[in-house]
Amino acid sequence: MTSIVFGNLPVPGQSGDRVVSKAVTAAISALFKQAEKLEAIVRAEPVAKLFQGSVDGFDFIGKGLLMHSGLRVESMEFYVQSVAIDFGAIFKGQVKLKQSTQANMRIELSEDDLNASFNTDFLIEKMQKLTFKGENLNFETVQLKIQNDGSLKLDSRIRVGYAAERQQISLTTQLEVENRQRIQFSNVSHGSESTDLELSQALVEHLNNMLDLDKFALDGMQLRVDQLRLRNQKLTLYGMANITNFPRRTATQAAA
Repeated sequence: MTSIVFGNLPVPGQSGDRVVSKAVTAAISALFKQAEKLEAIVRAEPVAKLFQGSVDGFDFIGKGLLMHSGLRVESMEFYVQSVAIDFGAIFKGQVKLKQSTQANMRIELSEDDLNASFNTDFLIEKMQKLTFKGENLNFETVQLKIQNDGSLKLDSRIRVGYAAERQQISLTTQLEVENRQRIQFSNVSHGSESTDLELSQALVEHLNNMLDLDKFALDGMQLRVDQLRLRNQKLTLYGMANITNFPRRTATQAAA
């Protein structure tokens, strides 16, 4: 019986595909602060191909994922085809790609996930980079609601500069994908509850500049969305992930 160790994870007497599956799962787990379920299944036939670093593909399925930035994802699925890995790195608890690859992806966020994510320091900090009439903005709780017609309703209270009075912002929007990488608010209707239409319009413009998927992707990955759906209180993204390097947790994430 053999015993191979990945960090503190012993993997006794298991076949090569299960060993690599556990190593990939452990490496992906480090990218998240919390996960209800996380599993990577490596496919190789015959298994001996693994020793040359050849993998037919691997499937990654995660549920209830909390990123170190505070962003939440209800489910995330990646299906990678025909990838070459450095098999020797597996014995050091690392996953290294010999060449870039692509994966089919499906990412799902619940309405609760969207609200939790929009109220993290990570996103609030990005939103507060918007200035209005030369003044900084201070956002109170941002509330998002997915409507039955597939639109998204946003409500927030914003203080402009040091003003004592908060401005109420309320808008309803469709979501679209521009150039496969930018999520855009379109066909925006600014609600009568909004106390400052000009501020509401400036906020939409800022969000459209901010919601570039490349700003949120893991290091070594590039996300491209082919289809976006708002349905049943969930946002679902379908598309491709271009992977140049296997994602690793950064020093900034490690300090989180």
